[in-house]
Amino acid sequence: MKRKDKAAPFVPTEIHVVTVDDEKGALGILSIKTTEGILEIALDSHAAYAVVDAIGAIRVKLDPGI
Repeated sequence: MKRKDKAAPFVPTEIHVVTVDDEKGALGILSIKTTEGILEIALDSHAAYAVVDAIGAIRVKLDPGI
């Protein structure tokens, strides 16, 4: 079954990045203020590289001239 009603996208309005250290090492915190609230994501090194790769793939589709 195909969903006909789609939820409105979360539109980013502000983005902040910080790093914190804990007993296991450093973590990156990606904090995105959206039209629906704040989304905070903790990233280790592997997750951060995966996000960068995903954004790169999206950018190529949005602007093939990159």
